[in-house]
Amino acid sequence: MQSINIRHQLHIHWHKIIAVLLLLFLCFPSQAQNDPKENLLDYDLEWIHYGFLIGVHESKYRIQYADEYESAFLDTLHSIVPGQLPGWKVGFIVDMTLNEYLTFRVLPTVGFYENDLTYRFTDGRKLRELKPATMVELPLLLKLKSARRGNIAMYTLGGINPAFEAAGKGDQFDTEERLALRDWNVSIDAGIGFDLYFPMFKFSPEVRYSWGLRNMLTGTPNDYDIALKKLTYQNITVYITFEGGPSYIRQNRRNKRRK
Repeated sequence: MQSINIRHQLHIHWHKIIAVLLLLFLCFPSQAQNDPKENLLDYDLEWIHYGFLIGVHESKYRIQYADEYESAFLDTLHSIVPGQLPGWKVGFIVDMTLNEYLTFRVLPTVGFYENDLTYRFTDGRKLRELKPATMVELPLLLKLKSARRGNIAMYTLGGINPAFEAAGKGDQFDTEERLALRDWNVSIDAGIGFDLYFPMFKFSPEVRYSWGLRNMLTGTPNDYDIALKKLTYQNITVYITFEGGPSYIRQNRRNKRRK
């Protein structure tokens, strides 16, 4: 059973969503580059910009087996298989200019996750452990941009991403009957994308990968994690971001409204 309906819909249409976002990567850059008019020429002269982001992701656990996995005590356990499940994110953007080609980005984000492990036994039985979680994330990233060609620029970015569990089944959950995991994590994020300049805003499709650094096992073994030595998170996310134009554009719009 899916925990909420929107996750169920994402699970059904995941591959369609990826296909649409890949088309954005292919189509928007060619359209922006062929636009004879260059938009937002003064955009990169301002030191700070704000915006918002929406993303869809696929996440999974990475596991390492413990020595106990090969012991006679667990001889009926065949394997533990992490699943790859979809989810989504929404957040804000604060982008600060360091120089012409480098900016520092703070991205307060809320992510909705589901991860699972399937325990397979030698007698054919399967046991699935599903753990939904809502995470508050704070990616701190450096963004390195190329020179603009018309209304398009390519970029790469990377940095650290601390995350805290706002709702889910982490440290406070019953560790005797379910898989027990810690409720905060830190990861390394890296990605690529395109900045597409429109008359009033900047639109950016982006793909970012996240490698979890912290072993999420609590160190108090039970029947669910006795065969595991290490468990970390990894996920890949496709984002679309929108950032507002220079402040003088916003000021001109406010002046027009007053008139």
